[in-house]
Amino acid sequence: MGEAKRRKQLGLMPTVHPFEARLDADGTLTFTQAPDDAALRGKIEQALRLALPYGAAWDSQFRTQLVLHGRVDGTLTTAEDVAALPVAPHRHVTGELTTGGQPHEGDIRVDGGHVRLRGVQHSFDGQRWETFPANADPNVAVRRLLTHPAARLTGETVASLTVEQYREGRTDIDPEPPAELLEAIEELAREYHGETDTEWLEIHRELAPDAGEDSPVAKRVVFDLTQPAPLQTPFSRAFAVLGNVEVVPQEGSAAYSLDGEEWVSYADGQTVGDGLPAELAQLFDLETVPVTVYADGRVEWDENEIPDEHADRLRTELRDTTGAGTPDDWARWTRQMLENVYAEELVIPDGTELPVPTAVRLDIPLDALTDPDPLAQTFMESEVTFDGQSWRDLYDEELPEELSAVAHPGGLN
Repeated sequence: MGEAKRRKQLGLMPTVHPFEARLDADGTLTFTQAPDDAALRGKIEQALRLALPYGAAWDSQFRTQLVLHGRVDGTLTTAEDVAALPVAPHRHVTGELTTGGQPHEGDIRVDGGHVRLRGVQHSFDGQRWETFPANADPNVAVRRLLTHPAARLTGETVASLTVEQYREGRTDIDPEPPAELLEAIEELAREYHGETDTEWLEIHRELAPDAGEDSPVAKRVVFDLTQPAPLQTPFSRAFAVLGNVEVVPQEGSAAYSLDGEEWVSYADGQTVGDGLPAELAQLFDLETVPVTVYADGRVEWDENEIPDEHADRLRTELRDTTGAGTPDDWARWTRQMLENVYAEELVIPDGTELPVPTAVRLDIPLDALTDPDPLAQTFMESEVTFDGQSWRDLYDEELPEELSAVAHPGGLN
């Protein structure tokens, strides 16, 4: 007892802080019992907002429970059918925050401790509370759910986050998620890639059995944040639910790096160039041919590069798209093109005319020649000339001298 008392006095013993709270359907949290310390209450609130769904996610969870427990008459086919099911707007939550000590499975980790939920009840009127009972036979419940066509509906993706995690501990997320989700996304990445060195390597070997014995220094995945599906099913690809969004690992996005520079796709074992997802890397690997479009309407290319049967279509579509041969249309198109390329480097006063190029070079994907979609959706402008002699790379860091009169102050190299 003496040792336990000493450890408690030194702050080494776990300290338990019970709490009770009310939660509305939109996520509004009201404590009816909580620690006096505002920092401790903040930890509890943070955990509850991540662990307990609200908004559309609560609607989906509650309606799914109605179906699983056989409380739905008829067949749910559309999202509108599901939305017609009433949802209890009130929840009562009990649990405790423990500072210090080791969390158990299912506990919600917070800075300096963990939160454990003891009970969650729901109510339609805020007076009479109930809890869904455990299903006696989960297989029966799932079969009941899957009889409804609406169980196959999915939610819309609202954001995609590229998460790169390094074994040394660093995690980079692009774009940066909302502040309230940042720590949770980092924690999900650690769980997805392996929280310990052993798990990290085991997951890698499972996904890439032929990659050798070396352990990656970094792993990457794209997490799609999606609106909850009308009903939750065992076939959902959601890795987690954070508040009112589902987190779904994007198919084919997982990759690893043995040196922190070259990335390899787990999906097909192919090297992913420049740290890009495999799909984007393939886009930039497209075989293209250069085509030059002149202000006077000429369209030229190496005659050995493009089959004759595509010549008429290529000239016609490029003239129509660029306005080549019609001075006013050409001037409008090239101005828009220059503004798009140099948006951050130009300051163009109202009424100011830009120099008009005499020709523009385009890169045309060969596959696009046999694709029924318009060529304008596939080509990329690569070079421009204002005098027909000197060509300027549009993606060089140096702004063309011809645009110096409208260059942003300090922007002309």
